[in-house]
Amino acid sequence: MTELPEYYFRIRENGAAVFRISTDNRQRRIEMEEIAIVNIRNGNIRPHGERALSPDEIDIIEQWCIARRTVLADRDIDDIHRAIDYLNLTTHWVQSRASDADLDDVTDRLLLAMHDLRSVLVRKKAERLSNGDPTHAAQESQA
Repeated sequence: MTELPEYYFRIRENGAAVFRISTDNRQRRIEMEEIAIVNIRNGNIRPHGERALSPDEIDIIEQWCIARRTVLADRDIDDIHRAIDYLNLTTHWVQSRASDADLDDVTDRLLLAMHDLRSVLVRKKAERLSNGDPTHAAQESQA
């Protein structure tokens, strides 16, 4: 049997509930003692009940927060790449398979969403260019 980790992080919307894992009992049952709640958005670590967290526990939780933020950031960019794929698939669907009723159902919402996205992208690109972002300016000159 593989060794269990010392801590378990039950994912929540803004972070996690942190549990200490123990099998130090007569039946060797897994016991999970909640020790803290962590919010990854603001970095708040709140001990559970009257418990005081040790410096090692705080360090483990902070390291988990860093790793979790990385996972979430990777997911965000992956979602954007998927959105690009979905836009391409939607274009193909509109061109090849959509009925008039289908188009009546989605056209206005799609146009508004695409207009909103285009407006924000153009504004952000203009901001990067006006701020003199050297990496972006070099990419623009090569394009």
